[in-house]
Amino acid sequence: MADPWQECMDFAVTLARQAGEVVREALKNEVNVMIKSSPADLVTATDQKVEKMLLSLIKEKYPSHSFIGEESVAAGEKSVLTDSPTWIIDPIDGTTNFVHKFPFVAVSIGFVVNKKMEFGVVYSCVEDKMYTGRSGKGAFCNGHRLQVSRQEDITKSLLVTELGSSRTPETVRIVLSNMEKLLCIPIHGIRGVGTAAVNMCLVASGVADAYYEMGIHCWDMAGAGIIVTEAGGVLMDVTGGPFDLMSRRIIAAGSKTLAERIAKEIQVVPFQRDDED
Repeated sequence: MADPWQECMDFAVTLARQAGEVVREALKNEVNVMIKSSPADLVTATDQKVEKMLLSLIKEKYPSHSFIGEESVAAGEKSVLTDSPTWIIDPIDGTTNFVHKFPFVAVSIGFVVNKKMEFGVVYSCVEDKMYTGRSGKGAFCNGHRLQVSRQEDITKSLLVTELGSSRTPETVRIVLSNMEKLLCIPIHGIRGVGTAAVNMCLVASGVADAYYEMGIHCWDMAGAGIIVTEAGGVLMDVTGGPFDLMSRRIIAAGSKTLAERIAKEIQVVPFQRDDED
């Protein structure tokens, strides 16, 4: 049987490239910044413009499909995952980077059917890197196949994470203490480029061994999640249990052994789920 979602995936790649052009163009101009949940949780007119553009193009082509978008949710839409084909979109992953013109900004498009990730597209616009993953078909960057590092020894690992946008002292304390615990194992180092999607794609590419974070959203993970697993990696909850797209937390690693070891070390920061009011 022909792949029922291949056409959707080809369309998603076209959309991501189109959105990336808008983002690149906007980077040349002064950015108008607004604040969402915290003084460090930013949104710009470009985030909203890109999401509107993607939403209208998808709705026009696939009127029966569902849609979860970062800015639609910020505007009051519900973030509920059903079994129907659902496009999960982050128009600009790395908005703070975008605001500062720090050169890691991505358009992330995930496609989920029956709550299972079917394909993901992450376009790192400034680098012009198109990451794609399709269930059962492998993961690629600009046409080159991706393969995770398969590193199992945490003392030889390079991890990626972010400090997050919460500025609540208790949350910041746990985030920093988790980094301290991991660094003192010891590990080779911790990096982060300011976008969850690109951090995960770095794990898929084998240049970082694992990524962990709490407080991110389904639209940060839906595009890159399948790219990681199709590159041979694993997704896991930070408790060591199964990964849940709506849980706002993730470990993405080059091996199950490494993911489990990270889960054992870190303290969980409680965040409200994406599908809770």
